[in-house]
Amino acid sequence: MNEILAVAIASIIAWLNFVIVDALLGLPEVPSIKGADNIARYIKNRGGDLSGGFFQGNILCSPDASAGTLLASIGVMLLGLEGGLIAALFVFIGNRLCADLGYAGTVGTLTMTGIVIAFSYVGIRPEMFVVGMVIAVTTIQGIHHPSSSKLLGKIAKKLNRYTQLE
Repeated sequence: MNEILAVAIASIIAWLNFVIVDALLGLPEVPSIKGADNIARYIKNRGGDLSGGFFQGNILCSPDASAGTLLASIGVMLLGLEGGLIAALFVFIGNRLCADLGYAGTVGTLTMTGIVIAFSYVGIRPEMFVVGMVIAVTTIQGIHHPSSSKLLGKIAKKLNRYTQLE
């Protein structure tokens, strides 16, 4: 498979994995830790969406499915299935250290471990998922926070996970 095409596919799959897992497990609804609340309100003040801001703040302040997706890709690249499971353990511990009660990071790590292993059979190697995840995170955290928060807010509404806070 063409490497550029494989990285593009890996980016889309990684993006979908971490956004869907994080949204379904409630990241857009409430801040899991204080820093996430501060980030969300700052993004809202800059014209963004509060729910999307909670999503972005939770990603930034605690190892959620975005970190899990990246760490799973690296773990599988280095050690195969065992590396993905070790990554899940590290993310779980990281959540406990951050006093984050959620399990989005652990779930995202486990789902991505399975995805990376499955796609390795069709020519998308684990290192392509590492690059793809960096691209995926950049679209959410690195380009324009207000715009990406609005996209995340729309996804949260569709998944019935929009915040009730103001």
